[in-house]
Amino acid sequence: MKLCAGIAAALLLLAGGMTRADDWPQWRGPNRDGVWHESGIVEKLPAGRIKPRWQVPISAGYCGPTVALGRVYVMDRVDTPKQIERVHAFEAMTGKQLWTHQYDCEYSVQYVAGPRASVTIDDGRAYALGTMGHLHCYDAADGTILWMKDLNAEYKIRMPIWGIAGSPLVEKNLVIVQIGGEENACLVAFDKKTGQERWRALPDHASYSAPIVIEQAGQRVLVCWTGDSVAGLDPGSGKLYWQHPFKPTRMVINIATPVVEQNRLFVSSFYDGSLMLKLLPDRLAVEEIWRRLGPDEKQTDSLHSIISTPYMAGDYVYGVDSYGELRCLDAKTGDRIWESQQAVPRERWATIHMVKNGENIWMFNDRGELLITRLSPQGFEERSRTKLIDPTTEQLRRKDGVCWAHPAYAYKHVFARNDKELVCADLSADK
Repeated sequence: MKLCAGIAAALLLLAGGMTRADDWPQWRGPNRDGVWHESGIVEKLPAGRIKPRWQVPISAGYCGPTVALGRVYVMDRVDTPKQIERVHAFEAMTGKQLWTHQYDCEYSVQYVAGPRASVTIDDGRAYALGTMGHLHCYDAADGTILWMKDLNAEYKIRMPIWGIAGSPLVEKNLVIVQIGGEENACLVAFDKKTGQERWRALPDHASYSAPIVIEQAGQRVLVCWTGDSVAGLDPGSGKLYWQHPFKPTRMVINIATPVVEQNRLFVSSFYDGSLMLKLLPDRLAVEEIWRRLGPDEKQTDSLHSIISTPYMAGDYVYGVDSYGELRCLDAKTGDRIWESQQAVPRERWATIHMVKNGENIWMFNDRGELLITRLSPQGFEERSRTKLIDPTTEQLRRKDGVCWAHPAYAYKHVFARNDKELVCADLSADK
């Protein structure tokens, strides 16, 4: 049955006229680095609003869609007549619903719109982590539950005020999650096939940041920005290689994913500013390059990011500050090179998700707009802009709402969601 499903998915992509179809199987793309590798993408977007290929109703949630083997995965939440979380799978090119699984889940956190973490797809399995710590492993094709865990009950999670948000990371035969459990269980690794615990590590509180794996000194290193530190571990055993403190001044609000470029590792937080670390190339250790922090959320220094993960290229960092200011920083010092308010209107917690495709930086802002841009030390260049999806108010009770979920880019299409629908739009140059 799985072989037939795989063949059907391949035929579906070929029927769509796609000569090169890349999946977007996890948070921020195939390598968790916000890079979209497909070619043959449009250079100009339609004026006004792009016509969707399809749109389907879903409920509220912050979970960004992921795409693999011809299917789109997303999570949402329904609160009447009772509170449930749901995991959905749809056909990528038609929006046809393939399967849904739901389970009871009462929230005891703030911002109750729905699940935060994107579904991770690997080797025919779908790993879904809910806001209150429910972890499910599904057969990605038909939704059969292969194993499941109530991590809150099992590990006594010191629940962050906004719940569990870091997307599961698959590394070889393990699936790794950041949950902030008691008894040295901030990070826990499970056998990806059986769900059996393989290791646990760190006494830290959880943050909302998704872990990544990098190469350093010839080794695979699991990098996790927790509620207390930035840490590098052996992903196979959980052994601590290095750790650098990053204590919150007011509250844990570490959301953005760590960014790595040229032996530099960068993190940025809304209240606690930015930290640049040097990844020593000859041994498993780090050194602080600079740390910048402004007096408050409006008088910021360097960068105070909230949801947006920055983009680093060479000696420059591009990121979104606390009120939507798009900034370019000198990566060596943290000094500001320029600032622009063109990409997203000024609002507290204004957000842009940035993805690199060739020389272009694709931006999806919290107004539901899709932009093709170029970023350089000389400034911000907008090349094209269109409306993709409407903001909604469940994620944030702002007057006009927001679109805070990260979109997926796969099969020369974009997939985005708000609190009411999931949409797909064709971005192929040869359509």
